[in-house]
Amino acid sequence: MILDNAVMSPATPRLGEFRAYAHRGGAAENPENSPTAFAHAVSLGFRHLETDVRPTRDGVAVLHHDALLDRTTDAVGPVRERTWRDLHKVRLADGAAPLRLEELLGSYPDICVNVDVKEAGSVPAVHAAVERCRAWHRVCVTSFSARRISRVRGLAAPVTAAHPMEVLAHRSALPLPRRPQDGRLRLQVPLTVLGRPLVTEGFLAKARARGLAVDVWTIDDPAQMHLLIDLGVDGIMTDRPTALREVLQSRGLWTASRYSNTCS
Repeated sequence: MILDNAVMSPATPRLGEFRAYAHRGGAAENPENSPTAFAHAVSLGFRHLETDVRPTRDGVAVLHHDALLDRTTDAVGPVRERTWRDLHKVRLADGAAPLRLEELLGSYPDICVNVDVKEAGSVPAVHAAVERCRAWHRVCVTSFSARRISRVRGLAAPVTAAHPMEVLAHRSALPLPRRPQDGRLRLQVPLTVLGRPLVTEGFLAKARARGLAVDVWTIDDPAQMHLLIDLGVDGIMTDRPTALREVLQSRGLWTASRYSNTCS
């Protein structure tokens, strides 16, 4: 079984429209975080993109997952040791230079973007880029670091995903440090933690009671997608956007994934 039977009944009603996220633009179908990947996802009809930000030495927010350039580019070494002028000469697998966050936001002004701030320097870089684009209404900020999320929340009033300590508090039914009444907090979580199911009927029921939407990452198997939709999750992040679109189309949910002028 892909999911434990214990989490499958009954389905929990989801909050609002179902969200389909192209994880790193759809990393199983095109080079991750590349212009080609994002263009492909948008051409499929995705209105929610997920990406990662690393800062350059001169404070530019660049879309790149790893701290090092080695795995996904023709260069080596840390992103943060390059200036943007230097980094612009680097090439991804699709032949393009790494994207700035501003380029992604500017290229797709009707798209929502989930931004994972990967290190401390990403916080001011992301804040500056989103401010210049006036795009807080369509950006959700996430991080594994409670400190980075807190810094973002102190600089702006964005939609954010709960950091791991907040997820743990929610799972244990403890009070959350951040009150979610304004709908500006989402739970974006993996299916399991340390081999134990996290996304269960009880987890979703607690989320509904608190007015929190639950998005699950990273799901690439269509059967697993169907089971999570049956369970009542609010969104799925995938490296296989074509597969997720087909699943949602088969269930009449695809039109509900379209952009609605806000990411909250």
